[in-house]
Amino acid sequence: MRSDMVTKGVERSPHRGLLRATGLTDADFGKPLIGIANSYADIVPGHVHLARVGRLVKQAVREAGGVPFEFNTIAICDGIAMGHAGMKYSLPSRELIADCVETMVEAHRFDGMVCIPNCDKIIPGMLMAAARVDIPAVFVSGGPMATGRLPDGRPCDLITIFQGIGRHAIGAMDERELESLERSGCPTCGSCSGLFTANSMNCIMEALGAAFPGNGTVLAADPARDALYLRAGRRILDLVREDVRFRTFLTEASFDNAFALDIAMGGSTNTILHLLAIAEEAGLSYDLRRIGALAGRVPTLCKVSPSSPYHMDDVGAAGGMSAILKELTRVDGVVHAGAPTVGGVSLGDAVAPARIADPACIRPIENAYSATGGLAVLYGSLAPEGAVVKTAGVDPAMLVHAGPAVIFESQEDACEGILAGKVKPGDVVVIRYEGPKGGPGMQEMLSPTSYIKGMNLGDKCALITDGRFSGGTAGACIGHISPEAAEGGPIGLLRNGDVVALDIPGGRLDVKLAEAELAARRTRWTPPPPRTASPWLRRYAAFATSASRGAVMRRL
Repeated sequence: MRSDMVTKGVERSPHRGLLRATGLTDADFGKPLIGIANSYADIVPGHVHLARVGRLVKQAVREAGGVPFEFNTIAICDGIAMGHAGMKYSLPSRELIADCVETMVEAHRFDGMVCIPNCDKIIPGMLMAAARVDIPAVFVSGGPMATGRLPDGRPCDLITIFQGIGRHAIGAMDERELESLERSGCPTCGSCSGLFTANSMNCIMEALGAAFPGNGTVLAADPARDALYLRAGRRILDLVREDVRFRTFLTEASFDNAFALDIAMGGSTNTILHLLAIAEEAGLSYDLRRIGALAGRVPTLCKVSPSSPYHMDDVGAAGGMSAILKELTRVDGVVHAGAPTVGGVSLGDAVAPARIADPACIRPIENAYSATGGLAVLYGSLAPEGAVVKTAGVDPAMLVHAGPAVIFESQEDACEGILAGKVKPGDVVVIRYEGPKGGPGMQEMLSPTSYIKGMNLGDKCALITDGRFSGGTAGACIGHISPEAAEGGPIGLLRNGDVVALDIPGGRLDVKLAEAELAARRTRWTPPPPRTASPWLRRYAAFATSASRGAVMRRL
């Protein structure tokens, strides 16, 4: 075992002495050492209950014959970090988490690992680390939040609160109603209840084979979730004894399965960013064009808030990810049923018992929302290396649109301008210099997109950015535009009034300018000065790659 390097031999006597100080006894030496990578944090609603989860997993590891060692990672609540300078730290935190988990695993020679994430960047950060160190690993998340309910019974969630700010700005909601939303939208612990980034990633892990069925939908506060925690703690010992490394589950087929599920649900566009980063850590060549080709073959079977009134508890009751994946097996070449899973069976066998219990929430193929998927990849003169859009959240009237650019040089300027009435029906809002390098940190744009929707402009305006969107974003919102403005991408050459043309069915994002005009503007463009004094963010900006590569840090 890897842990023999710290537990066996005369020369490891000092190591054993230190381990005894942690509570180990003679009976523990020779047993597998299992790292429990927890992300418990008091300030993150999705993580506030994970201290208890860690204790359950450790109990199961001990009972299965292992020695558990829990350690923690940082965790950022994107909702709390939203709309101010704190959001610049969100995406870079993914890289810190991956580095920290790798550091703990390699320094202490763990034989296996159970990862307990739950929210946006923590999940991909831990997945990147597990791919990098390639030891046996199991993932089990903290589970989603229950749906919020207003006093009249209507469902609500975090995004409803954000949208309420826009409604309040136009006089469509008073402060009493907004306060009612605030008090009702986040009723329990857990990852926010719609199909935002956290829940998109938690669901995707089922398709990727990294987590058990139910990981994405069994509620955080449901006692039934304890079975997943205990199963994870027991299962990791089997994987260690069988020497089943984590990259076993990270194949092109499993990434196809993960993207197929995400596309079928219209999940967060952030999942594209994260899965590309995980694929790179696993040594796979997986790119946007492959995702775009898959999106053209996968039907949209399920829509969840913010694209519908349904929430994660509704999807779980309707059959969960297993029911969606099983339905997708009916489409030739979309799901690779033979892909392995951490449960020890193929994906096809894992989802075989599932059924659709509510065909209104999870639709059969014959009644799909659309024949093609809820995510799309666009190219064109504004996005030579690609851009992404959640088509499941786009009003049909906005699938094709052209309008004058209204340019903002930052998310903060955009929020101020939108609330001040600078955006009119028909406009295309441009938020630039918010990419991985330019932001730096590629801020999420939940605030401006929510304001647009709350001000009843969601079916009248488009928004494009080299930044990214929260999974809670809905509307004609195109993100991840590559190359970004800070690298001299075409989005940085736009001027107010330039006509931007969006054609989602055609896969295009263009500006109606001659190439000669763009070339002339390019000769006059100069890189902007750094936007931050933070040593960490400046270091991230120096090494960050394009969103089309997952915004991973460039390798030396």
